[in-house]
Amino acid sequence: MDFVAGAIGGVCGVAVGYPLDTVKVKIQTEPKYTGIWHCVRDTYLRERVRGFYRGLLLPISTVSLVSSLSFGTYHQCLTRICRFRYGSADAKPARTDITLSGFASGLVRVFLTSPTEVAKVRLQTQKQTQKQTQTQTQLQQRRRSSASWPSAVPPVCPAPPASQVPGPKYRGPLHCLATVAREEGLRGLYKGSSALLLREGHSFATYFLSYSILSEWLTPAGHSQPDVSGVLLAGGCAGVLAWAVATPMDVIKTRLQVDGQGQQRYRGLLHCVVTSVREEGPRVLFKGLTLNCCRAFPVNMVVFVSYEAALRLSRGLLK
Repeated sequence: MDFVAGAIGGVCGVAVGYPLDTVKVKIQTEPKYTGIWHCVRDTYLRERVRGFYRGLLLPISTVSLVSSLSFGTYHQCLTRICRFRYGSADAKPARTDITLSGFASGLVRVFLTSPTEVAKVRLQTQKQTQKQTQTQTQLQQRRRSSASWPSAVPPVCPAPPASQVPGPKYRGPLHCLATVAREEGLRGLYKGSSALLLREGHSFATYFLSYSILSEWLTPAGHSQPDVSGVLLAGGCAGVLAWAVATPMDVIKTRLQVDGQGQQRYRGLLHCVVTSVREEGPRVLFKGLTLNCCRAFPVNMVVFVSYEAALRLSRGLLK
């Protein structure tokens, strides 16, 4: 039932947090945004509400599988560790056991989440990337026209007909995946997976460990589990702590995955870290941290309360 409960919790979490995830991705990849509200306002003015939900279809369709795998792997690893170390799957696990199980649950996600993340990030950023490309092309045309005309007055470059203006490169999640695979090969679908491995492993170790500790603290005397308010608080805080650990590698992962739309800037994980820090300072590694934490609290409140409710319901039905 951990696999089923994890799937339910994951879907509920995505539905709550996706708009803020779109804003986070744009802030991390676009230096023009000075803050959260600037990005929100600009996205709304350019693309309206739909702009906040670009690329949602693929995460919604895959998150149930990914979340199911995470929670199921965590529970299975913890059960096997307890059976191996203490002789019983029902023994109380040590914090080291919880950390190792959480780390393992994060690692197994990468195989499924990397292609999804590539498609999501490309769809979330393609509007601004396309606009930048068009602006650069127009500037190059003006320079060439100015060089070919001796007149002191620069010629006006006529706007292209509406029919000639290129549409979005990616028409949807599946088209995005197919285009990336065709243009960049299988490696393109796993771009940034090294950063994703580092992000998921450490963040999920923090995630499950902090949830376990907070749940224990918030459990009323004489009870074996916290009440609903305790689950909500523990889940929300666990999400915030996990994203605090994950944000530096999340920034690098996002930049590596966006890279390749045009000229490739980064040669790999280390080169991306060094280049980003040299150009924008160490603060660049924490771009989107405030937004990640603001998004993580309500999302993971919903994830854990849905997960625990599904587990308790299934136990009640099986009795």
